[in-house]
Amino acid sequence: MKLVRYGRSGQEKPGLVDPDGALRDLSRVVKDITPDVLTPAGLKRLRAVKTGRLAMVRGKPRLGCPLAGLGKMVCIGLNYTDHAAEVGMALPKEPTVFIKAPSAVCGPDDPTVRPRGGLKLDYEVELAAVIGREARHVEEGKALGHVVAYCIVNDVSERAFQMEHGGTTTKGKSADTFGPVGPWLVTADEVGDPQALDVWTTVNGERRQHGDTGKMIFTVASLVAYVSRFMSLRPGDLISTGTPAGVGHGFKPPRYLQPGDVVELGISGLGVQHHRVVEAK
Repeated sequence: MKLVRYGRSGQEKPGLVDPDGALRDLSRVVKDITPDVLTPAGLKRLRAVKTGRLAMVRGKPRLGCPLAGLGKMVCIGLNYTDHAAEVGMALPKEPTVFIKAPSAVCGPDDPTVRPRGGLKLDYEVELAAVIGREARHVEEGKALGHVVAYCIVNDVSERAFQMEHGGTTTKGKSADTFGPVGPWLVTADEVGDPQALDVWTTVNGERRQHGDTGKMIFTVASLVAYVSRFMSLRPGDLISTGTPAGVGHGFKPPRYLQPGDVVELGISGLGVQHHRVVEAK
């Protein structure tokens, strides 16, 4: 299933994308797409719904973050071999973990706002795993059983904030609009192997990133197991699993985003995000 939330910011309704790509209204079935909906019982209820009987949503409404009540957004740095190489850093021996503030979360087509004082705005297309069952000290071999769905995250970054103001990664990752999620949550059964997906980014139509999740240093399963050693993972939490080479910071000279730029990001089977960069008011 492809689950969505659509409508004005703060007034989103639940929906799903049917096999023909049409948006259907789920508001008579569930109040919203919440962590409870992603439990085995919640998904069983949704799978019993006759999709053809759901009202079709006309037009092209705004899509919001596809999960209401999103918990922690746990992010992984330097998790692709080519990305580590382009920024001149050694491969990590253990995953690099940081948290993105919940206030950064926005919809998959919302504008990206360059914050006041920000001059080094960057993009990072990432596969995110959505937790559906609580995980604590999970074994790697059982870790994917705790992942209920996958989606795209753009780990928007302000590199000066990240690296020139005390060195704490979260500082450069958490401005408003720095956490676009979606367009959909795709249930794990539809995705199949999370290490066999193409990922890409374009800026103003120019291909910047093109990689595949098979080149991760740490797999999705190993990341779920690893993070669960240090914090409990609960339904509605996301693990954003890192980005391949081609970020603006990796070019020589760097190619940071400017107001007016249009960024598109996609992952096979998970849809596409579109963002226009605007200046903070």
